Amino acid sequence: MELQHFSHKHPLVFIEKQNHESEKAYCSGCGELVSGSSFRCVECRYYLEKLCAEAPSEINHPFHCNHSLKLQVSPPFRNICDFCDKGLDKFVYHCSCDLNLHIKCALLSKSIAEKGFGKLDDIPHKEALVSIENFSEELKGAKCFACWQRLLDFAYLDLGHGIFLHKKCVDLPTEINHFLHSQHSLILQFNSKPLPCQMCKKTQLKGFVYRCSPCEVALHITCAELPTKINHLCHRNHPLFLKFDPESLPCQICQNTQDEGLVYCCSICTFKLHVDCASPPPIIKGEIHEHPFTLFWKQLPFICDACGTTGNFASYTCSKCSLTIHGNCISLPPIIKFPRHRHPLSHTFILGQYEMKTLICEACPEKVNAQHGVYCCSDCNYVVHADCAQEYSWFSFYELEDMDEDLNEKSAFAVIKVSKLGEDIVIASEIKHLNHQHNLVLSNDSEGHKVCDGCMLSISTLFYCCSQCEFFLHKSCAEAPKKKKLWFHRHQSPLTLTSNHIFRCPRCFYWFNASFAYKCNICKSYRCLACALISDTPTFQGHKHRLYRYDKYEGQCNGCGDQLHAAYVCKDCKFAVHNRCLRLPSKILHEYDEHPLILTYHEDNLYSEYTYCDICEETRNPNHWFYHCAICNTSAHRECVVKRHSYMKLGGSYRMRSHPHQLTFTKKISACHVCHQPCLDLSLECLKNGCDYIVHLECITWQSFNYSFIQREDEGIS
Repeated sequence: MELQHFSHKHPLVFIEKQNHESEKAYCSGCGELVSGSSFRCVECRYYLEKLCAEAPSEINHPFHCNHSLKLQVSPPFRNICDFCDKGLDKFVYHCSCDLNLHIKCALLSKSIAEKGFGKLDDIPHKEALVSIENFSEELKGAKCFACWQRLLDFAYLDLGHGIFLHKKCVDLPTEINHFLHSQHSLILQFNSKPLPCQMCKKTQLKGFVYRCSPCEVALHITCAELPTKINHLCHRNHPLFLKFDPESLPCQICQNTQDEGLVYCCSICTFKLHVDCASPPPIIKGEIHEHPFTLFWKQLPFICDACGTTGNFASYTCSKCSLTIHGNCISLPPIIKFPRHRHPLSHTFILGQYEMKTLICEACPEKVNAQHGVYCCSDCNYVVHADCAQEYSWFSFYELEDMDEDLNEKSAFAVIKVSKLGEDIVIASEIKHLNHQHNLVLSNDSEGHKVCDGCMLSISTLFYCCSQCEFFLHKSCAEAPKKKKLWFHRHQSPLTLTSNHIFRCPRCFYWFNASFAYKCNICKSYRCLACALISDTPTFQGHKHRLYRYDKYEGQCNGCGDQLHAAYVCKDCKFAVHNRCLRLPSKILHEYDEHPLILTYHEDNLYSEYTYCDICEETRNPNHWFYHCAICNTSAHRECVVKRHSYMKLGGSYRMRSHPHQLTFTKKISACHVCHQPCLDLSLECLKNGCDYIVHLECITWQSFNYSFIQREDEGIS
């Protein structure tokens, strides 16, 4: 018997059974080892199992009733099967709505749909166990193909080919009526077009959902199974009803509020339970502890031994070790990477086993209770509350082959010459910096007005200068490492030192166009040099004690009086300041005064006639920081001296999509071509003779810029 299959140019000959002793053959349709009847090309090694060879070119699938599925030799776009979530590289049943199924996944699921889930009762099921240590890695990560929940949480069936089904999902009805969508029935379908669930508001990317295709309404299987009325041990007075959250009240078990979705509530008692909290698993095994934890239903307040915070109602206990913890804390990782410390931190229930010199949390100014669990690095005497450590759990960490602890010490310049200061001190007197094309020479010549090209601040200390062009660098800016991990940036991969990019720093909100910056190679964002070099425990000349970053601080900034939600705080006194005030330059030159203005933290003269700004002529709050010139006796608001464009460098040459000629940064009073108002601040002016185009920075859509720096006429690209 011969077959001319559309996938192959030669005719295929039927083989009753493959002889593996002579050679192994793999099916070109499903990729599996050919074991039974098959078709073979006599001219080349092309095999198709009988099932794959005779598969129809088009099928109507009960779990995808909107369109038919067409058989293709290879996946058109996405290469992941929507049934088993494994890779596609052979035959695929494809739908124009971007549903893709392995050939065998399509035929198996079609057979299940036509026969009904109930026909699977004769397949032996395997019970779920508390401990999953003896299961293979495949099973530990496997999910039920129907509800897409973790496989090993419930008894399950093994359908072969790496496809599994919870036993509880065997009796799933293919059509239901639900009170959340009373207009039409909901049909069990492939989740080919992920929609947010009408009940939990979450979007499930795989598995099956109950769907109304005309209305584009979806319900997760697990959500559709929820009872609308329950009697609960935590509230024995009245039954609880499943409703949309009428008020933003905290759940009585987890004490958290949710923005939307359904909850179980008692309207009489204003009692509320999250759906997940209403029926937690009776036994949970986590990596944080060697024994499993057992659910304890009792309306008793407790202090969690894992995180040290209070809880109510449901707790989990380990009777062997006398531990009581929150259900959520069971999933705490035993070891974490913490961006504010160079070593991993380990969770411990017994801090006393280490000889810690301090019991102050390094992430907040609060004391750590040694009676409860914390994260710590015993080698460095570093301890953090469990809750504080989890504030950074959304950060992404990357393993790098060339990563070492001296990353921040890798220099951005090569030393050309050195000089000795005394007998023991050697200093680089000439360097070649990666952000400039010429050699730079060390100087202490303070004459004239010089601005550092690294941080855009005036120079008054040792600096490096270029003898061929007007390029200056503070010695401290030149010593900034060429790669640096920033503790506050979500991508914990080294950022690269760069320059000459237009960006607004998301830490301080100032604009930059020529200064040094650190660029993230993952999200392509920039951080200005000043913000990048601030540690999480900085010293500050405006305060005598070291400051600590606290992400949950509530209070006012001592610098500007603004309300704070995160701040650098002093553990010894009531002092707090946000990042924008912390990075203010201590001394700055301004066009209003011929002398440098000094950042002043206290008003010595309290007479009301002195508490006004000499720039804007508005009143000043004497309790807030300000800039002052003692020689001229002038004072000014911080925001009048340091504006959002204060770090922008005049000149340069840039392109913008909305204008054909090169533009340069300038300060010129002229009518803006967009808003027709006078340009009183920084603006962009056309460099071409005869073109009078000028535009406010405020009138520019920044996406219209070509951000790459174009060579200036008076200097090369740096």
